[in-house]
Amino acid sequence: MSSKREFLKFSLAGAATFSASGLFTGALGKSHPSEITAHHTEKKTVNKPIVVSTWQHGIAANKAAWQVLTTDGKAIDAVEKGVRVPEADPEVRTVGYGGYPDREGKVTLDACIMDENQNCGSVAFLQHIKHPISVARLVMDKTPHVMLVGEGALKFAKEQGFKEENLLTKKSEQDWRQWLVKSKYEPVINIENHDTIGMLALDKHGDLSGACTTSGAAFKMHGRVGDSPIIGAGLYVDNEVGAATATGMGELMIKTVGCHLVVEMMRQGMSPTQACQAAVERIAKKLGDYKDFQVGFLALNKSGEYGSFCIQSGFDYAVTSNKTNQLFNAASLL
Repeated sequence: MSSKREFLKFSLAGAATFSASGLFTGALGKSHPSEITAHHTEKKTVNKPIVVSTWQHGIAANKAAWQVLTTDGKAIDAVEKGVRVPEADPEVRTVGYGGYPDREGKVTLDACIMDENQNCGSVAFLQHIKHPISVARLVMDKTPHVMLVGEGALKFAKEQGFKEENLLTKKSEQDWRQWLVKSKYEPVINIENHDTIGMLALDKHGDLSGACTTSGAAFKMHGRVGDSPIIGAGLYVDNEVGAATATGMGELMIKTVGCHLVVEMMRQGMSPTQACQAAVERIAKKLGDYKDFQVGFLALNKSGEYGSFCIQSGFDYAVTSNKTNQLFNAASLL
């Protein structure tokens, strides 16, 4: 653990001074200083390659993606390889194998992927397949569709050579059986309700891609699908501008098409942190009782600048580039 602590450097930078909606101006958190100073530079040096991802499990995921990016690989290949790491890790309880099941004790998976040309693929309510992100990639590459769901997604995966596996580990089954005692659906902020890894990458060629994969909200209703497999909600990439991914209560990202909103804010000239903040504030304003929810966005622009913003404190994200290899705390409303 000591070497791991030495490797991780947490950064929580100074107070943000910009608020797009004006709702929470002056009461907010922090943005990474590189994003602020970069806007005062007439000629920017593009920070590439770079990969960013949500949560601490993004550290191992970034490492795998970085191997692709530093060997002149494409961003789309990097993000797929990267998020496969937590998909296969039973200790990551909100992604793939070992993830919390639904209230019927079944692990159901959602994922999507998007490249620099707006090609995208998605799977939802997929069971028994350890790597839904790779199935989503094949939906993108080999079918005329964007999304396959349920039995159709499983059938397609098996046709492509994927093997059915039991994804419910003993630990997850124990947690589910314990939950059944009271059967109260009260996801714990930043634990049971972040449900995802989202990853964004900018490669040496200057192209952006993104991926998002999850086992969904713990003890959700059987059949529930969140934002993670929905292009524009849990992930969006526009190679002219930037990319964004989301974490938190997926229903709120779906209602606001949150990641598309973040990218459009960057198109209007906002930094990644400012764009994420504006999207979070819009959601918070509509919610009113936002203190009971978590919503967070992570964004990367065409210049390789990155940033994040969320409602609840405690959301962290991993950044790997030639300049840094760190875990940062996202700025927050609370």
